[in-house]
Amino acid sequence: DAICNFVICNDSSLRSQPIIFNPDFFVEKLRHEKPEVFTELVVSNITRLIDLPGAELAQLMGEEDPKLPGANSTASGFFRSLMSLKRKEKGVVFGSPLTEEGIAQVSQLIEYLHKNLRAEGLFRVPGNSIRQQILKDALNSGTDIDLDSGEFHSNDVATLLKMFLGELPEPLLTHKHFHAHLKIADLTLFDEKGNKTSTPDKERQIEALQLLFLILPAPNRSLLKLLLDLLYQTAKKQDKNKMSAHNLALMFAPHILWPRNVTANDLQENITKLNNGVTFMIKHSQKLFKAPVYIRECARLHYLGSRAHTSKDDLDLLTSSGSKELQPLKSQKRSRLDSCHQEETQQRTEAALKELFLHVHNMPDSAKKKKLIRQFNKHPTALTPGSDVPTSPAPRRTRSRSFSGLIKRKVLGTPVILERKSRDSTPEPVRVSKENVQLLQKCGSPAHMSQAKLKSLEGQKEGSCRRMRARLLSKDSSSL
Repeated sequence: DAICNFVICNDSSLRSQPIIFNPDFFVEKLRHEKPEVFTELVVSNITRLIDLPGAELAQLMGEEDPKLPGANSTASGFFRSLMSLKRKEKGVVFGSPLTEEGIAQVSQLIEYLHKNLRAEGLFRVPGNSIRQQILKDALNSGTDIDLDSGEFHSNDVATLLKMFLGELPEPLLTHKHFHAHLKIADLTLFDEKGNKTSTPDKERQIEALQLLFLILPAPNRSLLKLLLDLLYQTAKKQDKNKMSAHNLALMFAPHILWPRNVTANDLQENITKLNNGVTFMIKHSQKLFKAPVYIRECARLHYLGSRAHTSKDDLDLLTSSGSKELQPLKSQKRSRLDSCHQEETQQRTEAALKELFLHVHNMPDSAKKKKLIRQFNKHPTALTPGSDVPTSPAPRRTRSRSFSGLIKRKVLGTPVILERKSRDSTPEPVRVSKENVQLLQKCGSPAHMSQAKLKSLEGQKEGSCRRMRARLLSKDSSSL
């Protein structure tokens, strides 16, 4: 029932341009205009896939501060405070919270690396520290950089990109989402008996990551998409650069997923889960930034299902005069579809009833067959079978307009006579005595019939009284 608006473009220079369609348009619109409604919709589906206790759910929603591994350690607390002091000395890009300006600067590094994915040991082999410092200062100051000049090596740029991610105040996937990613890593398939297996459930993991990425802050989500696309393309060239998806995950998991300022001892058994989780993200990065179909449908219905629109944008085209003209056509199309559906359903029902009645009719004589026939006859609108059916005679009933009655008359070969009721229609005659037949023929309505019956009964009473008097008189005369 979606309404499509077609625009005819007369400019020949624009006809060859590709048509851009954003299936997540309403999703993004709902995210920006009603973030609370959007977050509740997404989180409710996340909790359907993974089991989050109350505290972890509150952390995901931002209602409580995240409790991370190593938070109670004195050494790690001192280390975190030391790192926070160092961040205050950083520039506008490195060491600062993620902003659109920072993403614009870092995107230059990502774009350059896309052109140089064949370098062996990319992201593993460190670059030159002096060239990296020059490049870092240029990014912090906002100076234009010509990376294609040959002054910098691809290993310099790759190491600087990791440095930028490592100096962010929190990982790219945020501290609030840490426990949710651990739960996603535990999603496995079930066997036929309903027991968990050790095989990862990839479909549910992809769906959970899609939902989780939807509620990331917009800058984090934008940079994460750019980064995972880069790592995905890098892994595709592993025959040249010797960097598989797992090797890349080992390089980037501490920067995009591990909590800040923790050691390997703090994470313990979760290190394998986190590294495998990043490996999974790299391999399936092309699917993770699409909203699930049901989220897109809910967002679309949230706007198209309501008549009032609060904002003035492209969505108002749906309520313009052009769309109003399409409403009658839409209603006519829906009525035609409904009528076709009803006719198809009626035909299927008619065929099923025919088959059922013929099956009962062809059954050998038995108590079960008689019982089924009685059930057909007990229906208030059913028609009594014809004389050719080997059943006990039943009292005659008026013809029925019901669907089941029609089927029985067609199957048994009896003619179908349907008479429209009207005020002047003559009902079927009622069984009366022979003495009142003439009176009934003179009557044309139920009211006349009732009066005729009364007159006939009065006449019968008078006649019986006369006969009694005549008998008494004859007896008296004979006695005399």
